[in-house]
Amino acid sequence: MKSLLELEQLVQETLSPRRYAHSVNVSREAVRLAQRYGEDAERARMAGLLHDICKELPPQEQLQWVEKSDIIFDELLYRQPQVLHGPAAAEYVRERLNITDEDLLNAIRYHTVGRGGMSLLEKIIYVADLISAERDYPGVEQVRQLTDKNLDKGLLEGLRFSLEKLLQRGQTITPCTVQAYNECLLRLEQQKEEKIS
Repeated sequence: MKSLLELEQLVQETLSPRRYAHSVNVSREAVRLAQRYGEDAERARMAGLLHDICKELPPQEQLQWVEKSDIIFDELLYRQPQVLHGPAAAEYVRERLNITDEDLLNAIRYHTVGRGGMSLLEKIIYVADLISAERDYPGVEQVRQLTDKNLDKGLLEGLRFSLEKLLQRGQTITPCTVQAYNECLLRLEQQKEEKIS
């Protein structure tokens, strides 16, 4: 397996300067969140660095990587071509970089859509992608503040933001995103009830 320095060089050679800078920022944010919430910082750094490795590939090539995967995706995923780079990257990383850590691969695979049953690393990469240093969309500070208080609160706000964006654009929503949102909401409600009782 390549060292982190070699992986960073590969990402720099593969992506445009803007996308590379984003990947480095996500990696840094992922390390910060990993240290805060008890995840392995090196795995978080690696997943953050590699999460967009296929983002700038032509759509057909992204699709080819997705189709190599043994994961069965919902058909609605294919109606959102802007998110195919996640599953494409996971397969690329497995095949080309010989990284077989399933949790790390899932963090890359689902970083754009989320899913039910997200691991700590998956949550960290999903949120780190939304709040990395260069992000400046309306509401990003709210997601950052909530994430610093409670990772699930930041995740829920991030999922809400993504869902609202899809609804505003009149796009389909994959069941895995809805499942991630509902699961996170119910988990937070349960935590709130447990505090009260």
